[in-house]
Amino acid sequence: MTADFAAALQARGAVMGDVHGMTLPLHFGDPGREWRAAREGSAVFAATYRALVQASGEDRITFLQGMLTNDVKALELGMGLYAALLTQQGRVVSDMRVFAENDRTLLDVLAWRRDAVRAALEQFIVADDVELEAAAEAPAIGIVGPFAAAVAGEMLGAEVKQGAAHTLARTTFESTPVLVMAVSEAGVDALLFSAMPDTAPSLFAAAVEAGAQPMGMTALDVVRVERGVPWAGVDMDESTLLMETGCDAAISFTKGCYLGQEVVERVAARGHVNRHLTGLLLDGPRLPAAGAPLLAEGREVGYVTSAVHSQALDRPIALAMVQRKHAAPGERMEIQSGGSGIVAALPFVPGNTD
Repeated sequence: MTADFAAALQARGAVMGDVHGMTLPLHFGDPGREWRAAREGSAVFAATYRALVQASGEDRITFLQGMLTNDVKALELGMGLYAALLTQQGRVVSDMRVFAENDRTLLDVLAWRRDAVRAALEQFIVADDVELEAAAEAPAIGIVGPFAAAVAGEMLGAEVKQGAAHTLARTTFESTPVLVMAVSEAGVDALLFSAMPDTAPSLFAAAVEAGAQPMGMTALDVVRVERGVPWAGVDMDESTLLMETGCDAAISFTKGCYLGQEVVERVAARGHVNRHLTGLLLDGPRLPAAGAPLLAEGREVGYVTSAVHSQALDRPIALAMVQRKHAAPGERMEIQSGGSGIVAALPFVPGNTD
């Protein structure tokens, strides 16, 4: 995030803080109101916690087809899909959104996983005509909520479509080129605007002027945990099998070979994994730290990955990685650091389009 963007957000009342090693707006004074806007109206958030990696070169599509879990080769121009990059052992480096353009392919990843994704991909580039670099554009703002498309349309002076399918459109804002991506953000439909970094303050201001409520990462995190959406580097990492996370939408079972495919196919043939990312309804007001061990009958059977206070349920909830034997809804867990909870099916709360 540029200093100018941070200053503009603080002028609107943003309380800044650390989010996975990045300084981002935590809230704008009332996380509950921000959450309601995301669920019932429209909310605008700083999207600088995401990053765009650009793949260029004549071999980029063939290369990515052999590296990622979904069918990159099937993408038409202006379209995107959800995919993941795995290790050779089938563990998660990161999930991502992939978009096809005429002369490049864009990988939209969480910013704190960008370097890991580039490093993991670059080690397999040998004689391929592929170059990976940061795109000139960067994620600037996102707009989420039932009226996100209406807000974006007023900002751009043109009709904007919003839907679950991943699409990318080029447009202009105040004579500056902007990429508008229709995505699923935190488990609900959203529009992501990517542009030159110095455009971010004016994009944010235009969204607010068009009726969007400024929203910080606290409310966005509540939305995603309520929807059961894991984040790479938070709820899944190189110790996690992709199919343990419930992110099966990132996998194509009909494409050719890709990195980690043998493990994915073995798990699919077996019919189950040994642990699952699941929900946990927490007793009491205390939020356990990430990594807090979970106990059943005195034995460690899992751990917490994320915990928030749910606005929809008015109680603390968590995402947790739990052994399959103990992952059935209704199972009671003790938290080693104190407190307890009950396993719950995901999502906790339906999305605004469910």
